[in-house]
Amino acid sequence: MLPASNLTFLIDVSGSMSAQNKLPLLKEAFKLLVNQLREQDKVSIVVYAGAAGVVLKPTYGNNKKEILYALDNLKSGGSTAGGAGINLAYKLAEENFKKEGNNRVILATDGDFNVGASSDRSMKKLIEEKRKSGVFLSVLGFGYGNYQDSKLEILADKGNGNHAYIDTMQEAQKVFGKEFGGTLYTIAKDVKIQVEFNPKKVQAYRLIGYENRLLEDKDFVDDTKDAGELGSGHTVTALYEVIPFGVKSDYLKEVSDLKYTITEVNNDFSDELLTVKFRYKQPDGFKSIEMVHIQKDEIKEPSEDLKFASAVALFGMKLRESSYFNNTTIEDVITLAESGRGMDKLGYRAEFIRLISSLNQ
Repeated sequence: MLPASNLTFLIDVSGSMSAQNKLPLLKEAFKLLVNQLREQDKVSIVVYAGAAGVVLKPTYGNNKKEILYALDNLKSGGSTAGGAGINLAYKLAEENFKKEGNNRVILATDGDFNVGASSDRSMKKLIEEKRKSGVFLSVLGFGYGNYQDSKLEILADKGNGNHAYIDTMQEAQKVFGKEFGGTLYTIAKDVKIQVEFNPKKVQAYRLIGYENRLLEDKDFVDDTKDAGELGSGHTVTALYEVIPFGVKSDYLKEVSDLKYTITEVNNDFSDELLTVKFRYKQPDGFKSIEMVHIQKDEIKEPSEDLKFASAVALFGMKLRESSYFNNTTIEDVITLAESGRGMDKLGYRAEFIRLISSLNQ
């Protein structure tokens, strides 16, 4: 059973939020969340534009009419005092803190901060300070045009939280319906993953994506280093591109022999492909727990999930004009995605295929 929640909605009602795919969509999306609240849950609503203010004091989840009324009456206008809004939301969350519960600020905005603490550096510092309170953060992005993705990702990353982008009611259903637990309930914080390939099997590898999430090797066991969070029901997918041992590749560079360091490969693990180490803390913990998984060197048919994830990664490399894209065509991406489409009960994979197919017309 999920613990009782102390939620503070922090909603941007500045002038930039007036578009149909911003505040109006935000209201409808949040109603999906409100309808799932229980009697033991509490909700507060803080808004910010030229100034920040409380429009709904802590209200129990069974008083849905009162919460929905407050949402319906939100109107946009003014500049964006994001820093003041964050301070007020955390203050309210801390005053109503549930010791054994889920304490979270849910920020909804296009990220267009322009009054008060607005630079990426100052917002990062503010959120790092606020996370010490034990209140987690979910950041929901709306709209496009002036959408400030970098700011919102920084806030979620530094606030022990998650970040989602909502552009349609279908996506709202995904975030507040299918992924409801993962959006609101953190089950592990400062999650770190370290993968070590057996050099007898793999001579080179690269991690696809996660550039802004990389840590130094020494940081893996350093419990003072901040890392990502995992929500209830969430999964994390990391894709590696590898060059098997003995395979020639133009991507391999000559490395000169070291004078003082001799690198020897241990031959005791000839049947192992890689070792994965996973470290995490309990949501209210300070010491990491470590888990280790050893993957044997076994050749299997790729699963539908792997095929589809590979198609998404390949499309991402094309968008970024990656040097590793190898002149693959959009048709190749579509073919790979179709082979990994599977049952697709909710239609998310079909939506991706429609998107990239539209770019190929």
